[in-house]
Amino acid sequence: VQLVESGGGLVEPGGSLTLSCTASGVTTDDYAIGWFRQKPGRPHKEGVGCLSHSDGSLHYESDAKGRFTLDTTNDKKTVHLLMSALTPDDTGVYYCAAQFIHKSCLAYGTGWDRNIKVWAQGALVNVSS
Repeated sequence: VQLVESGGGLVEPGGSLTLSCTASGVTTDDYAIGWFRQKPGRPHKEGVGCLSHSDGSLHYESDAKGRFTLDTTNDKKTVHLLMSALTPDDTGVYYCAAQFIHKSCLAYGTGWDRNIKVWAQGALVNVSS
């Protein structure tokens, strides 16, 4: 299984940007895609949101709620993270990951990313004027 991200770049404060996460080598819909980001100077990734192909559930972390939207293509191969009203605090490297253990976003919380073994390469989002 491989995940490839695209769509990062430089955007002005208040602007919008869409990241895409495309899966290959997956033979099941029984998994979820989680999005994470690592801000500059921070040692750990933080959660952004989750979309489950298994049960259709969605979850957004508080900082993303109302500004970010997750959707997927009909074939479920690509998940998009649509980001709007971006601020400099959204700057960081964004990662998508495939979660085959905790397949529902209804259970999203601390430790949800445990056991994730498939990560995309990351995409840099730089919100700056």
